[in-house]
Amino acid sequence: MNKIYFLSSCNTCTRIINELNLPEGFQLQDIKTEPITTQQIEEMRALTDSYESLFSKRARLYRELGLKEKSLTEDDYKNYILEHYTFLKRPVILYNDSIFIGNSKKTVEAAKLAIHE
Repeated sequence: MNKIYFLSSCNTCTRIINELNLPEGFQLQDIKTEPITTQQIEEMRALTDSYESLFSKRARLYRELGLKEKSLTEDDYKNYILEHYTFLKRPVILYNDSIFIGNSKKTVEAAKLAIHE
C-alpha cells in the first residue's frame, strides 16, 4: 500500500507532499481528522526498527507532560502515538515495502528516489 500519514495543518507536510509529485494511487490520511489505528501503527512498526523511531520528541506535549525526564518503553511510545496525533513524527510515507519517517532533507530525498525510480 502506498500511503502518507500527515497533518493537513502542517505547512512542512503540505510542502513535502507537493514536492514528491505523487503518482496516482497514493492514499493520504490526515491524522488529525482520521486518527491512526492500532493496526496501522503496527504496520508502520513492522517496517522500521522501533516505535520510538515513529515518535516525535519535538511535540509540545512531549515537553508539557515531562516525558523527556521519563524512561519510556516501546509500549509507551506506541500508546502515546495512538493517544494523540502530535506524537507521530510526520510525515510517514509508506511506499511498497519501504517506510520514510519525518521531514529531514535526507528522508524526503530518499522517498522521492524510491517513488520515481
